[in-house]
Amino acid sequence: MSLRRFSEIYIPPRKLSLTRRLLLCAILRLLKKFGKVLQKRMLDAMLVLLFRLLSYLPLPILHAIGSAFGWAVYLASPSYRRRLQENIRQAGFDCHLSAAIAESGKNVLELPFIWCASPQRVLKTVTIKNWELVQQAQDAKRGIIFLTPHLGCFEVSAQATAAHLPLTVMYRPPRQAALKPLIEDARARHNLSLAPANLSGVRALFKVVKRSGAIGLLPDQVPQNGEGIWADFFGKPAYTMTLPAKMLEMSSATMILAFAERLPRGRGYTLHFLPFNMTAELTPQQQVRAINAAMEQLISMCPAQYFWSYNHYKIPAGVVPPDEHTPADADKVAP
Repeated sequence: MSLRRFSEIYIPPRKLSLTRRLLLCAILRLLKKFGKVLQKRMLDAMLVLLFRLLSYLPLPILHAIGSAFGWAVYLASPSYRRRLQENIRQAGFDCHLSAAIAESGKNVLELPFIWCASPQRVLKTVTIKNWELVQQAQDAKRGIIFLTPHLGCFEVSAQATAAHLPLTVMYRPPRQAALKPLIEDARARHNLSLAPANLSGVRALFKVVKRSGAIGLLPDQVPQNGEGIWADFFGKPAYTMTLPAKMLEMSSATMILAFAERLPRGRGYTLHFLPFNMTAELTPQQQVRAINAAMEQLISMCPAQYFWSYNHYKIPAGVVPPDEHTPADADKVAP
């Protein structure tokens, strides 16, 4: 019922003065606003409760539900469907479209398990390959920069790595405010520290690397204006962060590629570590393209598990679009 209709029925104009009517209308507006806030908080609390309840389910069941959820979203959202199709086709992996739809749903439904289940239960699902690469960097007393794309279960990559050495990762608060404390508690577990995605966070990462510590970055995450340059990603210009290359130039750290492959039928994850050699003598354009080429190679190992719905080719606010008549990579470099 509108406030005007309420006033016509319950506030006879002859019995109340104009001042009292205005006061009562103001009170009604406040009550309406309070009701919306209360409703939002209740929905947020229900969402957190749902995540905690889902975390008790076995991972195979969550992945089975996730497969169905992925198809439901794909069929229900034209914009989501269009972006996923365009991105996977651009990369030449459209033959993996059906599997990618299911894997995208698994990526969502496994989050309650990764965030809310006990660390011991989560780590039991992870098998690590090539840890000797990390151990060699530690033995050499060098900083480590882990580069992890939006591939497989990137949330479990940090947790499993932090179980063996202190790790600092860059963090952006979620859009859903109710999930913020839940996610921060999950990401700030034993040996895992968070650095905000701003200037103070970048400084914190530099300090960690210079002290021969380890940091984790998502190099395929679109940066803000002034924090990246245009470089080809699967043959199309993408605004790509320059932070990993700057970290390498200032610290001479060891770069290691990492991603957690999602195993079939909810059997867990395999955390892969792969070497990545990039010299600081390359131009910034060559460095960024080399990192993108490395991400492309990782994605080709499990193309169905990449986050194809991510808008990697968007133009951030204030960024000048690339010249469509010239290639984004002025200086090509072999992967």
